[in-house]
Amino acid sequence: MKDKLTISSWSIRIIVAGLFIVSALGKIFPDPSMYGTISTFEVQQLYPMGFSELLAKYFSRTLIGVEFALGFLLLFPFNLKKWVIPSIILMLAVFCVHLSIEIITKGNVGNCGCFGSLLPMTPFQAIMKNVLSIGLLGLLLWKHDEVLPKQSNYLAMTNILTACVLAMFMLIPIFKKPTDVVAVAPIGPDTTMVKTKTIPPEVDGKALNVNPKDTVKTPEKPIGPKQKKSGFAKYYANIDEGKKILCFFAPSCEHCQATAKELTEMRKANPDFPEIQIIFMDEAPEEIPNFFKFAGASYPYKVIEIIEFWNAIGNEKNVPGVCYLWNGNIMKFYEGTEGKNQFNKSDLKLQLQKIKK
Repeated sequence: MKDKLTISSWSIRIIVAGLFIVSALGKIFPDPSMYGTISTFEVQQLYPMGFSELLAKYFSRTLIGVEFALGFLLLFPFNLKKWVIPSIILMLAVFCVHLSIEIITKGNVGNCGCFGSLLPMTPFQAIMKNVLSIGLLGLLLWKHDEVLPKQSNYLAMTNILTACVLAMFMLIPIFKKPTDVVAVAPIGPDTTMVKTKTIPPEVDGKALNVNPKDTVKTPEKPIGPKQKKSGFAKYYANIDEGKKILCFFAPSCEHCQATAKELTEMRKANPDFPEIQIIFMDEAPEEIPNFFKFAGASYPYKVIEIIEFWNAIGNEKNVPGVCYLWNGNIMKFYEGTEGKNQFNKSDLKLQLQKIKK
């Protein structure tokens, strides 16, 4: 009987420890400096809770370190009943309260961030996972007390906790050299170029050798919504002039690459398709050439720091982001990979066909 309890006890410990370790890994997967990782967690989860930018950086690294430590400590025999298991239950209970508030205020939508981008979960799914974990740990304390190790070693516990937290600060430095904003308009076989013609000078009011095709036509009264400022002019000076497509992409994001490819197909099929301009998140910028290769065309782009990127697209939004602007008016903003706001080629085509006077 004792052997069965021991096996059952270890099974529960391994399962819950695995959940904590995978949860911590998910927040820094696939690379701490890349999209979907710790910066996204800070902007989309901590900022809305009132954390300042600096406090969010310290808190996120400490939280991930503590998750790693609790996962590891559950596999060690030190102070399980007195400290480790109660600490895990308390953390899971706090997460449940936070997720419940999220559901009440925002609905059961989006990725809760528990496993980062490694395993997206809705807030309700995360609550169910946490409740199940609390139940397993409660069972561990209630039914497996006699087989739980009783060793006490506060020094070992402190060392493991400190090592995990410090490792996060070393792996993901808070202060790094800022990346300069890059503005590039790549030119390649797939890049649309606009050619201009020079009108010859006049002699006594008459133009010399003027081709009728070169005659400058008086521009017609513009059709479209009233001019306004979109707030994106600091990235592209002409963004508020006429129709524009402004994209918010992460270079290594597969969904972003697929969206860029769809936009290329639309542009090739429609010669009047609006100019496409891109703002890239500063993660793996070396992947940008491969991004354009997959997309089938090169477009003007800028690379901006991760926090600034999320502030620009909006903390509640997600990538891929595709913003259709007309005279600075945001006519449609597609974002994320699920729900009614995700990018849709057919819908964008309908939006572009609408006429506003």
